[in-house]
Amino acid sequence: MWGLGVGQRRLSAVPTSSANARASWRRRASQPDHLSSNDGTHEPVMAPEVVRLLAPDRGGVFLDGTVGDGGHAEAILRAGAEARVLAVDKDSQALERARARLATYSERVAFEHGDYADAGELFDLGEGALAGVLLDLGVSSHQIDSSERGFSFRPGVPLDMRMAGQGEEPTAADLLATLSADELTTIFRAYGEERRARRLASEIVRRRRVAPLRTSDDLRDALTSVWGRPLAPADLARVFQALRIAVNRELESVERGLPRLRDLLAPGGRFVVLAYHSLEDRQVKREFRDWSRDCVCPPELPVCRCRGRRLGRELTRGPLRPDPGEVAGNPRARSARLRAWERGE
Repeated sequence: MWGLGVGQRRLSAVPTSSANARASWRRRASQPDHLSSNDGTHEPVMAPEVVRLLAPDRGGVFLDGTVGDGGHAEAILRAGAEARVLAVDKDSQALERARARLATYSERVAFEHGDYADAGELFDLGEGALAGVLLDLGVSSHQIDSSERGFSFRPGVPLDMRMAGQGEEPTAADLLATLSADELTTIFRAYGEERRARRLASEIVRRRRVAPLRTSDDLRDALTSVWGRPLAPADLARVFQALRIAVNRELESVERGLPRLRDLLAPGGRFVVLAYHSLEDRQVKREFRDWSRDCVCPPELPVCRCRGRRLGRELTRGPLRPDPGEVAGNPRARSARLRAWERGE
């Protein structure tokens, strides 16, 4: 039985980084290595900050909705002798690695394969069941470094990009083969913020009439034709990111999952999210701010018709960033942004 033990000790808000750092993050978000949350040794990003904000020493049940290799879950279990962890991941291979890493804590951790947005159903949780929630969004190094998974734009990589691995879900190659030019334009524009979206979509449709685009080389050739110059890493990152987000419906999971997981938090429970690109971070920022306002009605309404009270408070005044030492040891952490929120009484 997963019981609840949430202390009432509150955290003070944490100051944000500078405006220059925020601008730097926006530039770096287009770089390819922002897609990973772990380096070659699979160390979790910003683990001390995550533990400090979740405060697992209070005890209770904590959801790691993107457990990956289990680094953050291990830090939570180590820091809280009475803490328990519910571990979820779409990637069955990641779950197996997490099981092995967390074997020492087997009596305090449970695993389920699936989307974090469905954690309540996966673990049969009711409202107020959790002391904390952690989401570490993005792609792991294992996924990027495994060529057969298709996340990298290195030469010869198959256009797969499914976080869940093999299955019935469409691959990136499937989307490129079946979506209309308008649909592809929307993906590249909305998820990659790519200004050449229309031209690229038209080029893909033209090329697939001759032969399907199956590998990273095929997509790179289409990009080169549209760009008319050698491709920069940022060019590739934007387009491949857009496809990856579409394949895995990542923004849909964020939109659906945030309010559902919020409602599983007990009073005083904390919600910590690590985002690696501006689209996800923007969603998290908007939700955390709305939940922290007394009224979210449109300004033109003369009378409040919403809940009329705030649901909690932000614990971070803007996003926290990894310190230079961590970035030096793990360059793939450099675009991480951490935000935290606490549910009210």
